[in-house]
Amino acid sequence: MQIKAIDRHSTADLVVERITRVIRDRKLLAGHKLPGEHELVEQLKVSRPVLREALARLQSMGLVDIKRGKGTFVGNANSLANCVRLLQSAVAITPQELITYAELRSAIEVQAARQAAESATIEDIAELSGLLKKLEDDELPYPDALEIDFQFHRKIIDIAGNLLMKNLMEVIYEFVLTQMVRTTPSQPQNQVGRKLHRAILKAIAQHDPESAEQAMRQHMIAVLKRLKA
Repeated sequence: MQIKAIDRHSTADLVVERITRVIRDRKLLAGHKLPGEHELVEQLKVSRPVLREALARLQSMGLVDIKRGKGTFVGNANSLANCVRLLQSAVAITPQELITYAELRSAIEVQAARQAAESATIEDIAELSGLLKKLEDDELPYPDALEIDFQFHRKIIDIAGNLLMKNLMEVIYEFVLTQMVRTTPSQPQNQVGRKLHRAILKAIAQHDPESAEQAMRQHMIAVLKRLKA
């Protein structure tokens, strides 16, 4: 299996993105063995510390499973261990901490939505539409729904094209998922969330920055209201 090399000056963030994309684009199943550390260093053209940092982050996200002496495998996003990790985070992080991070997230995403509406391509809009279509499935397992929801928001930041915004979202990834655990209803009950996401997508697809900013602001206001409640 060959993975496209990383540019020489890239960081662990880009390694995380590259490996995540390979897993998803190739639809690799849980348990699929990834290339060894030496091979990944050679293929990605990064140092061992950068690779190890990226793999540790991927493991914390549940996307890979590192087994000492055996190698690195694709993780099971639906495993009980990952569900427990999310629930532990939801209990350990205080509501006030989550509100603080939600306010930071709001500042990032409101601006990102505006910029995304200005620069989204046909392909970008198609990808957002595909993610939203998956979220419309009432039978989608709850952990999958949380991850796809996060992918939707992360894609908007990708489209915006601001690397600092993207890096900040990766840093607060666990806090964002914990917010979702506390504020996102089960799939059949999440009609309000679906409506808000549709409004965001519509504004971006119509290249309407004002409406995109307003739609994302309404979404983040709803998140903050649920956290404060």
